[in-house]
Amino acid sequence: MSAGNTPYQLLGADGIRQLAHAFYDAMDELPEAERIRHMHGKNLDSIKDKLTDYLTGWMGGPPVYHEKHGTVCLTEPHAAYAIGPEERDQWVLCFDKALDKVEVSEEVKQMLHGPIRQIARAVQNREESIKENTDPNVIAVG
Repeated sequence: MSAGNTPYQLLGADGIRQLAHAFYDAMDELPEAERIRHMHGKNLDSIKDKLTDYLTGWMGGPPVYHEKHGTVCLTEPHAAYAIGPEERDQWVLCFDKALDKVEVSEEVKQMLHGPIRQIARAVQNREESIKENTDPNVIAVG
């Protein structure tokens, strides 16, 4: 890679779209991602498009998300959800699986490894994940 190449330049708009779709496909398919999947609506089409828009600008392309939706703030739209370490790690797992599915180069994986984890940590809003209630005698947890 020559100096200055961005993930957007290396993947292109279609590669980023494939990555965003593969991310939500992984979330939909992986039993390990069940907790974060339940934070989303049944149909993931519109959120796939929003993630495509976000990733396009974040990876060095045109600011599509900003043009369509305004200011880019990741913490605000996620604030209503309990996102602890388990949910954060599920999100990272889905992203890593998406990178594998789209078969991005090792170079791009290395470029994104740290920043993706920084985003996941930024969106995390709890120190601990809320444990699922498995006791039939308990009607509320957390």
